[in-house]
Amino acid sequence: MNISMLIKGKGLRVTPQRIIVLEALFNSNHPTVEKLSELIRARHPNIAIGTIYHVLETFVENALAKKVPTDMGVMRYDAITKAHHHLYCSETDRIEDFYDEDLDAMLNEYFKGKKIEGFDTEEFRIQLIGKFNN
Repeated sequence: MNISMLIKGKGLRVTPQRIIVLEALFNSNHPTVEKLSELIRARHPNIAIGTIYHVLETFVENALAKKVPTDMGVMRYDAITKAHHHLYCSETDRIEDFYDEDLDAMLNEYFKGKKIEGFDTEEFRIQLIGKFNN
């Protein structure tokens, strides 16, 4: 995967900071900004956390990343923008990706015929909450 091309493909200027943040995001599992900053600053100590916040917001606005809120009130980020759901551990705050085409088809079919007054559905994201056994 060419990180520079992903950034450029969204009409954004390719900068070293954007490349570093997106690479770190792809190599992390739903990190918080603080965790991402820790990973990045281990190799690039001069990147400020404010820069990381700004880059992440730019990525979210341009569909290069998504925000994943947790029950613990912590915002996490996801570089996978393809439709998927999440498994969320209520004990550890761990998040894993969950793909289920049958569930997606069922949700699409259900909401195709159901109109919610004053609301237009754009996408479905389900977060299953439980505890991992491992």
